[in-house]
Amino acid sequence: MADLYEYIGKKIRELRQEYSGGKGLKQEELAERIQVTPNTLSRWESATYRPSINDLHKLAKEFGVSISVFFPDEQNPNAQALLSATGDLREDEIEDLIEYAKFRKARRALREAKKKKR
Repeated sequence: MADLYEYIGKKIRELRQEYSGGKGLKQEELAERIQVTPNTLSRWESATYRPSINDLHKLAKEFGVSISVFFPDEQNPNAQALLSATGDLREDEIEDLIEYAKFRKARRALREAKKKKR
């Protein structure tokens, strides 16, 4: 998973530096546009912090690109579809989806454990 966030960080930096036909955009300017601190943006680029789906959606809108550019081609297409579909959800709604996914994984693990016992 760390490799994914490194990829995302590199992509953010690349898009920021290529902004406006190569003129570039300072971290401070981009941070102000998407309403985060420059420190947060810097930490996304270095993969120290992990941007949320909402953060990636804001970045995609600012750069005029699809949210899928933040994911390597070999990533699961279902994950990209899910990220695109959830782009305009509030943070609390994203948290609900994460909890639901954890529930589904736990339920599947229980079912598989029961099958093994039979």
